[in-house]
Amino acid sequence: MSADTRPQPIDNFRRFRHSFRHWRGQRPFWAGLLTLLAGIPIMYIPYQTMTLGDLSIRMATTAGAGSLIIGVLLVVLGLTMWFQQQSRIFAGVAAILLALVSLVVSNIGAFLIGFLLALIGGALSVSWMPGKPIAAPAADGPADGPSDEPVRLTKDTSPRGEVSGTMPGGEFDGGHRGD
Repeated sequence: MSADTRPQPIDNFRRFRHSFRHWRGQRPFWAGLLTLLAGIPIMYIPYQTMTLGDLSIRMATTAGAGSLIIGVLLVVLGLTMWFQQQSRIFAGVAAILLALVSLVVSNIGAFLIGFLLALIGGALSVSWMPGKPIAAPAADGPADGPSDEPVRLTKDTSPRGEVSGTMPGGEFDGGHRGD
């Protein structure tokens, strides 16, 4: 068997990395990740029991069920930002509102960790806009929009016989006459 027929693990990793980068670029990825991560401390900390030596500190409050609901909703909103980009503004506003509610319900927003993550994730989701797809120019003619390529003129196109634009050598003429 030759070396060319065996699959290369580096190529598979590069292919996966490229496809993940493409997937990540089409959605508010960081907004969804921060919102998803915000739900974890808000869900977990109110049910946690901390022990300091012989002293047990129970973090549970009477609003523990509210903390669980807020945390689950933040996780769901983070996933919504990833997989339903059309509802990113709703999900972002809902994440910001849930972050504000978590200040009161869930141990000061799970000690401000979940609050700040949800607030930043919601703001990123509201402000994210999808990129414009890059259109390939038509094969039969030039594109309708302006081109980034410099204009190269080789014939006399002005009424006075001047040539302006880019010279054949690559220098920019500027279109000014030396009068």
